[in-house]
Amino acid sequence: MEGQGRVVVLASGSGTNLQAILTAAADGRLPALVTGVVTNRDGIRALDRAALASVPTVVVTPRADELRADYDHRLADAVTAFDPDVVVLAGWMRILTMSFLSRFQGRVVNLHPALPGELPGTHAIDRAHAEFLDGTRRRTGVMVHLVPDEGVDVGPVLASCEVPMHAGDTLDLLATRIHAAEHALLVDTLAHFVRSLPERTPDSELHLASNP
Repeated sequence: MEGQGRVVVLASGSGTNLQAILTAAADGRLPALVTGVVTNRDGIRALDRAALASVPTVVVTPRADELRADYDHRLADAVTAFDPDVVVLAGWMRILTMSFLSRFQGRVVNLHPALPGELPGTHAIDRAHAEFLDGTRRRTGVMVHLVPDEGVDVGPVLASCEVPMHAGDTLDLLATRIHAAEHALLVDTLAHFVRSLPERTPDSELHLASNP
């Protein structure tokens, strides 16, 4: 596996962006090994996609009355077991606390279907389309960024691209165009990020194993 980064993907839904990663890793466009897929829900399509690709999975379900920080500590333990160089949030529908993020500083990558500084939070595509219909928006986009803290869809931007909006666009048409841009941008950005990683050495692997 020389020259490959180790990627763990967190997903909460259908896993179309996960599929883009799995496909790109399989055909060589992404020089990475997907070592695990972690979800917060059982029975979702993302788990099926991982199974078809023979990628190990773990479901970390929130417990009743569990504090977010306690859940994130359990989540971080599950992710650490896959020994990642990069943790990718691909449709992950929970805000992560520092209980998780401090374990993977500078290595958590998020995808958001909007341009930097625009439409943070959920339903960004729906909100962009609504603004387009009322005449207050003429373009939208996609960004990939690092997640340094608990802010919502903020952090150092690794890459972004605009997605055009056309007269007569339905929500489905716009969503299809945005999802296609997401898949391409995420794969390209991850490939660049993985290639920039320092080469693993026995000492660094020992350090990771002894500092969960």
